[in-house]
Amino acid sequence: MHDSTYFNAIAIRIPAIASGPSGFLALIPKQLAAAIDALLLNPRSAGLGITLGIFLVSVPVFFEAPLVRTAPVLCVALTAVWVWLGEQCRPHPRTAFVGELCVGLSWSWLAGAIYWGWFRWEPLWHLPIESIGLPIALWGLYRGRHRVGHWFYLGSLLGTAVTDLYFYRLHLMPYWRAMMVAPPADGITIVQAAFTQIQTVEGVMIAMACAAFLLLLAWIGGRSRQRHYWVFSGTLVGTLLVDSLFVVLASLP
Repeated sequence: MHDSTYFNAIAIRIPAIASGPSGFLALIPKQLAAAIDALLLNPRSAGLGITLGIFLVSVPVFFEAPLVRTAPVLCVALTAVWVWLGEQCRPHPRTAFVGELCVGLSWSWLAGAIYWGWFRWEPLWHLPIESIGLPIALWGLYRGRHRVGHWFYLGSLLGTAVTDLYFYRLHLMPYWRAMMVAPPADGITIVQAAFTQIQTVEGVMIAMACAAFLLLLAWIGGRSRQRHYWVFSGTLVGTLLVDSLFVVLASLP
């Protein structure tokens, strides 16, 4: 067995090892800084930027949509929270990226709250209301300001436009209107009926063309070195994933 002197020597060296330049505790600030960058949505790679776009474009679909049916006024009011959060984050370099994203998301959130709260029974109003922030986004890009937020909004709007045009072309608007007035229990039946409408050669070919168009733009944006294009790509991929999820749900027996 080792004598006590051996263990005392180890005990004396533990604080020095832990606090030294190359010690374990010295690594914590660096690791923490990297974790903060990730948690504060400050991507350094296209993959993370695209992932953020995918995640945030799904927020209005899976979080806002259920809430707006019961509390549309609250949803409109929450737009101010997104704007406030964005304005608080934008002045600081480490949080500027997430700040711009919050401001860009606020336009999609506001449009969704207005449409799904009061106009959801008429699908022809969907795209015009979703375009409520388009003039501001285009003006901001023209001035070279807040590109991340504006490109997020434009990607979300483009994905919405492609989906809506597909609905128009395949004559799915009656199902949309029926879905808005039907009891929740009847919703899946209406969705499945609409799904049979698109199970044609024309429906499949147009769906493939729309998906190829969005994926091409997403691929181009993902290859860029500019972070706002990464987010734009993510919104397009996110749109396809959400649409695919509804197709899967509609195809279930």
